Amino acid sequence: MAETDSTVTRWTAREQLGAMRRGELGAVELLRETRAAHERVNPRINAVVTVDWDAAERTAVESDRRRAADEPVRPLEGLPVVVKDLEDTAGMRTTYGSKLHEEHVPRRDSLVVERMRRAGAVIYGKSNTPEFGTGSHTYNGVFGTTTNPYAPERSAGGSSGGAASALAAGLCSVADGSDMGGSLRNPAAFCNVVGLRPSIGRVPNWPVKDAWESLATNGPMARTVDDVALLLSVLSGEDARSPTAFPDALEPEIPELASPLRIGWSRTLGGLDIQSRVTDVLDGEGLSVLQRLGHFVVDVEPELSEADPAFRVLRGLGYARGFGSLIDEHGDTLSPELVTNTEYGLGLTLDDLHRAREQRTRVYSGMVDLFAGIDVLAAPVTTVLPFPAEQHWPREINGIEQPDYLEWMRASWRISVTGFAAISVPCGFSPEGLPVGLQLIAPPRGERMLLSLARRFEREHPVWRRVPAVLAD
Repeated sequence: MAETDSTVTRWTAREQLGAMRRGELGAVELLRETRAAHERVNPRINAVVTVDWDAAERTAVESDRRRAADEPVRPLEGLPVVVKDLEDTAGMRTTYGSKLHEEHVPRRDSLVVERMRRAGAVIYGKSNTPEFGTGSHTYNGVFGTTTNPYAPERSAGGSSGGAASALAAGLCSVADGSDMGGSLRNPAAFCNVVGLRPSIGRVPNWPVKDAWESLATNGPMARTVDDVALLLSVLSGEDARSPTAFPDALEPEIPELASPLRIGWSRTLGGLDIQSRVTDVLDGEGLSVLQRLGHFVVDVEPELSEADPAFRVLRGLGYARGFGSLIDEHGDTLSPELVTNTEYGLGLTLDDLHRAREQRTRVYSGMVDLFAGIDVLAAPVTTVLPFPAEQHWPREINGIEQPDYLEWMRASWRISVTGFAAISVPCGFSPEGLPVGLQLIAPPRGERMLLSLARRFEREHPVWRRVPAVLAD
């Protein structure tokens, strides 16, 4: 497999913007290259599931006109982008991965889409997602399964699997994702791209059923850390429709670290079963890179056992609220994972809610105590390598049976419960060529430090440049 390529659609977003700024590339030209890549590669990976090339070309033409007229250049000016199929896009089909909404065309954009359009993005399509974002493997009854550009017979992760797969294959410059239990970090790790789960409130969302949601968040994805910071600068900042939104947007430029960090190295994130081939890559490449960069790395294992029941209850109650009314009439149509989680939630009580909130508080307090001695926690993003795409979820890890589709995702959703920010950055490959991501975790509002560390890691160890099999072929 080739280690690098020079395909314009696999350039970083900042490289593409630089070429357009110098007049070496136009938005229309970049869109046409992206369309050619889509026609060549997407049939093998099924990452982008709805397209509107005519509307996108009109946007690209307008972008080129703005540059030619020396009008102000917006942050994402002329970049081809796909939007996760959970986000409403005015005039473009949005199915939420569900046959119940197979022909749904919204009249308005979600806030995430509003901001990307306003920043000059050329939105040409929708990225695939499991039904209503349920699970960390991207398949649904509308569009089928999205697969991994590095191993097309394997999972791309989920629920932002379409976004991660499209990024890896060069089918978009940046992409939005969303993350409750790892739906942004898991596919980033599986597909050798970068995904940032920001602090709750950093990226506001609208429309929502619960404006005070504190478990799920939208976030940026890209091939590189610099590009994630660029998209984060567009997605962040206050909006009157979001009561939890942070007041200020983050700047797109990442500061350099002023001094070495104290990094806690966690191999099991509190005792989880992790495939040895995942651990081998993290220990063999991730740990050594951090040490080579001069950081002070110590072995730690956080106490996160109470995160498990807390997450299941809080997620279950959210599903009961969101989908409980659909079960009786549409239970045979909905995915088994969605039905199972919703039925579990419908059986919970007020006491279960109070207990989960107390457990979550204790988990958070324990993390605060742990971070009195470290600046960043480094850990696995996933417990397994990308698994065969025909499986809905891994049934065992190291011989330990996984009782349901949530269990294997704990390396990500244990961190969701804490409210801490986390980023998945490409770390390396297993002997059979499957990507492994490293999860870097910081206290809420610690995105700048995470981005600084992740970028330094990426520069020292640029495994994101490895060309996916679908392109090398």
